[in-house]
Amino acid sequence: MSASFSSSRPLKFAIFSLASISLFAVSSFAASPGSGAAAGTASQKGTLTGQAAFTDYLHEKPGVRRHVTAADLPAPDPSESVDNGAHLVPRPEGVWPVAPKGFKVELYTTGLENPRLIRTAPNGDIFLAESQSNKIKVFRGIKADGTVQQVSTFASDLNLPFGIKFYPEGPNPKWVYIGNTDGVVRIPYQNGDLVARGPSEHLAELPGGGHLRGGGHWTRDIAFSKDGSKMFVSVGSHSNVDDPDTHSEEFHRADVLEFTPDGKFIKVYASGIRNCVGETINPITGELWCSTNERDGLGNNLVPDYVTHVEENGFYGWPWYYFGGPSGGHQDPRHVGAHPEMQAKVITPDILVNPHFASLEMLFYEGQQFPAEYHGDGFAAEHGSWNRKVRSGYEVIRLPMKSGRATGEYEDFLTGFVLPNGDVWGRPVGVAVATDGSLFVTDDGSRSIWHVIYTGK
Repeated sequence: MSASFSSSRPLKFAIFSLASISLFAVSSFAASPGSGAAAGTASQKGTLTGQAAFTDYLHEKPGVRRHVTAADLPAPDPSESVDNGAHLVPRPEGVWPVAPKGFKVELYTTGLENPRLIRTAPNGDIFLAESQSNKIKVFRGIKADGTVQQVSTFASDLNLPFGIKFYPEGPNPKWVYIGNTDGVVRIPYQNGDLVARGPSEHLAELPGGGHLRGGGHWTRDIAFSKDGSKMFVSVGSHSNVDDPDTHSEEFHRADVLEFTPDGKFIKVYASGIRNCVGETINPITGELWCSTNERDGLGNNLVPDYVTHVEENGFYGWPWYYFGGPSGGHQDPRHVGAHPEMQAKVITPDILVNPHFASLEMLFYEGQQFPAEYHGDGFAAEHGSWNRKVRSGYEVIRLPMKSGRATGEYEDFLTGFVLPNGDVWGRPVGVAVATDGSLFVTDDGSRSIWHVIYTGK
């Protein structure tokens, strides 16, 4: 059976009147399933900068670009910190994700168990981590109605699996590597396997466990260097901002760890990255990139999440500093006086997205279906805020690039997962490009996979 996918299918926020906000919110939702034209009102009117770049769900719609810089960051204000977690509701009848004009969105499958990271096999099969059920599933093909043709459980009896990577790179991998919360395993693989052809092999121990909110991050992603000689594994912090000097549970956390492909630990590749959830290699530069959750508790607009290339031996600030200070990093007020020798070493990331967005899986678009200006750009799934007064995130964003380098901007791409009253029906987690160049998006709010297709209509 073919596994290819067919394309046939110095101010605060600007103040709006209640009426204009309501009109904007209503216009940001698709009127009917699969209708890419529903987002046709989203036209780019320049990039929002400064304080106007900070946003909430009422002002997110396809085509809007923002550029948040370190100079835009406010002073810490812990009194703003709130617990405003998503109030999940079923997707209402007729409500659909909203894509830019010319794109169509189809519901590929639903009723999944905690769909998280998603990756495309060389033969076109879609591999999905159903983390809470400890399974990796395979989705193959597409029927005339846009839904999946065949589903199989590839592996089970895992431990909160998240990262999935085929190795070696190229058309004929021999292994599927899986990032469990407490270690890396690999399973023998040949193109077209719907079920594991052999038992998993344990390669590396990792500090495990955690929670989705406030620290204790449990996801582990995997990427290989372009030459295949290095395996990069991301491990998020155990806490929000505990000091590793006095909390042994933070050992080898908030880091990217380097191993050989056989699981031999080499070194901490980069540190101070609070939670690098999604990893990938930039196909042009060969650099490792991370989609990162920064810390909570310092206010609505601190600290921005980010997507960045990761420098070898680089330090990104956590927990003692965050980026943007006059001497390299701002001191976190919860760690005054700690490690002054590290301040000047803090690296400012390439792309700052809005704070508390919960930036998860990312990729670089190498497909041919989308318009040419998308080629080489990134996409990242934003799971959505909980530590912000007004919700933000809950979308897929586009990351404009030039010759493999970030412009610093990001653009709303797939929105509409929050209703005008603030209720949430969808939460993007993973992104993957199909062999035909269309985009798949996992959503653990509605427990679905969405299929974004460019039609030009």
